[in-house]
Amino acid sequence: MNITAIILALAVMAVLGVLFGVVLTIADKKFAVEVDPRASAIRECLGGANCGACGYAGCDAFAQAVVDGEAPVNGCTPGGAKAAEAIAAIMGMSVDLSGERIAARVVCQGECGVAKDRYIYDGYASCATVAGIAGGPKMCRFACIGLGDCAKACAFGAIEIVNGIAKIDESKCTACGQCQKACPRGVIELKPVNETVIVSCRNTDSGREARAACMKACIACGRCTKECPSDAIHVEGGVAKIDPEKCTRCGACAKVCPCKCIVDFLA
Repeated sequence: MNITAIILALAVMAVLGVLFGVVLTIADKKFAVEVDPRASAIRECLGGANCGACGYAGCDAFAQAVVDGEAPVNGCTPGGAKAAEAIAAIMGMSVDLSGERIAARVVCQGECGVAKDRYIYDGYASCATVAGIAGGPKMCRFACIGLGDCAKACAFGAIEIVNGIAKIDESKCTACGQCQKACPRGVIELKPVNETVIVSCRNTDSGREARAACMKACIACGRCTKECPSDAIHVEGGVAKIDPEKCTRCGACAKVCPCKCIVDFLA
């Protein structure tokens, strides 16, 4: 191939490049989708974790849904009140922020040494995987497995595994619910932070079986029911349950619980 042919080939490629560039530019302008500037402004107000707590595929989808009138201005749980107020201002709307703050809580106290071991597991760290292996490594079939699926799912660093059980930092929790979805045992629940007295156990087995599996399991003894001055706690299906509408957070039930399965956050 001589030099003339090389130059000719380069010239043809250059012309084609310019031609394709012009065509793409024209096509971009002709077929461009108009984007409401409010969607971009709303996107800047969001938590930015693309966690899906809003029910949409990500922050961009949620922002567009707000503009289209399909999603509420306070739909970004991670963004909280600050984001809701900013989005409402962009949309020229008002927003009700009177609702109680929600946070995720681990309804279990089955730490190492508290929940009895069924076997020692030393394989791939996945709660979902281990839950199906001979009933899980802990004797209690309701217990937190403690291998961290919830911590991996949390985009805000609010969960860590301590002594074989998940611990949640409520100051970091945005109640996005991803940890709840990731837990194969259903141990994590979203609760109002003003519920300061909770039954931190879900074991519905007989008292004898529950106690044999975990030192802090509810044994359905009923002492909490007798002590409660507000008739707010009753044993249902083998485990104590609190009616948050009646509970005054006095903590009387927690004081008499022989297994310490009732937790008073203010004590």
